[in-house]
Amino acid sequence: MATAREIMTPGAECIGSDDTVLQAALRMTDLGVGALPICGTDNRLKGMITDRDIVVNVLGHGRDPGQVTIGELAQGAAVTIGADDDAEEIMATMTEHKVRRLPVIDGDELVGIVAQADVARALSDPQVGDLLQALSTD
Repeated sequence: MATAREIMTPGAECIGSDDTVLQAALRMTDLGVGALPICGTDNRLKGMITDRDIVVNVLGHGRDPGQVTIGELAQGAAVTIGADDDAEEIMATMTEHKVRRLPVIDGDELVGIVAQADVARALSDPQVGDLLQALSTD
């Protein structure tokens, strides 16, 4: 079975916890992505920010994205997957934590992001259906 390293998108770019939500939105637009890993000043992974986080937690509350920092939105520990974990483990982690994207870690280093679509390409059709159903229900 394929590992996270084999199916991930390598070279994930971090956004700093001191950067603004506006900076994150602009970087997402430039990169054509819907999520960015959050890295602290120590360059360690602190979490993820998604386009949905921006809409629901900033714009939806009338907050100015140019004044809100990424660190204000980071919640709890980041859910990650090891670079050598297989697609079944990725699917189980996504399902358990109800996330569509996982930062891929090799030791302490962020090496990429594995998204729901990456996993779907690596799994059989019935498994893909199970993953989509698990992530689409509340």
